[in-house]
Amino acid sequence: MDKLVVIPTYNEKENIANMARAVMALPGNFHLLVVDDGSPDGTASIVRALQQEFPDSLFMEERSGKLGLGTAYIHGFKWALQHGYQFIFEMDADFSHDPKDLLRLHDACALQGADMSIGSRYVKGGRVENWPKDRIFISKGGALYTRIITRMPVKDPTAGFVCYTRRVLEALPLDDVRFVGYAFQIEMKYRAWKMGFKLREVPIKFIDRIAGASKMSKGIVQEAMKGVWKMRGFLK
Repeated sequence: MDKLVVIPTYNEKENIANMARAVMALPGNFHLLVVDDGSPDGTASIVRALQQEFPDSLFMEERSGKLGLGTAYIHGFKWALQHGYQFIFEMDADFSHDPKDLLRLHDACALQGADMSIGSRYVKGGRVENWPKDRIFISKGGALYTRIITRMPVKDPTAGFVCYTRRVLEALPLDDVRFVGYAFQIEMKYRAWKMGFKLREVPIKFIDRIAGASKMSKGIVQEAMKGVWKMRGFLK
């Protein structure tokens, strides 16, 4: 019992059962924690039914409303630490992240010396599929913008496919994390890097979701654009 995947959900009924089964089918005894923010589409009911099949490896924390991606992950990270996990992963429910890549993220930390491994679209060997050109431009431009301002040597700072070692999450002041959208992803990497932890990017193929609705919004992008300046100020 050393590996836990944390997946926040909001209206993921089309994906969550298949994703849970895919994680459970991996070698190495991965456990899964779903943090559901009161999905009105019945996502939580699907997970509860699956828990009968996977009673010792599938868990769920239900929250009363849509409280934000970052707070869902922080909730999941605290749960993971309380339950003794050594490797804690974050990923999306919609199969834009391939569950099989969890194995490579784990190996980067467990076998290759990383404190935190990042599933990266923008290192050699990584790529994006099914995204329109304008979204790729915004994403790559945002990554470059973040690197210039923070000087953090991470080519995909908004990546949401990550493995944290326990020592990183124990060291990070989780209650002080300020951002909830894409800026949350940047902030977690930036805090870990500033504290001297070793970050390693692992190339992945990112495939845009097929089922369900994207949670991307202009507000989330704007938060990230403004947030990097604030981070550089309060994380000197």
